Amino acid sequence: MPRLGLAAVLWFAASAALAEGETHRVAVHVDENDTQVMNMALNNVANVAEYYAEQGDEVVVEVVAYGPGLHMLVEADSPVADRIETMSMELSNLKFSACQNTLDGMEKKAGHEIALMQEASMVPSGVVRLIELQEDGYAYVRP
Repeated sequence: MPRLGLAAVLWFAASAALAEGETHRVAVHVDENDTQVMNMALNNVANVAEYYAEQGDEVVVEVVAYGPGLHMLVEADSPVADRIETMSMELSNLKFSACQNTLDGMEKKAGHEIALMQEASMVPSGVVRLIELQEDGYAYVRP
């Protein structure tokens, strides 16, 4: 009888774990000032979120933009601003990281401050952020 009780507890625990689903982590890399690449990155995010939701899983996604790809998050310049705004409202586990090194260079060249979209969070270095995310177990995607 004790074995049956233990088996029932283990079965229940396994069933509960399956019902809760898994959490997946994805880092998406954008380093090109190309609307097609930016849209592909956002398509990847939407597709991954939809796929895992259908599986009963959760996905945490961080889009890291640096170099020419930072234009994706520049308030006055982003060709995908509307999509970013909409997706940020729809997907609670979506984050956009902007490279401070790139922004500093852009501002120096432009001679004035450059405003980023409110959805953007600053990171000291986009490349370093991608390394950190991969070290934390995030899958890496570069559209």
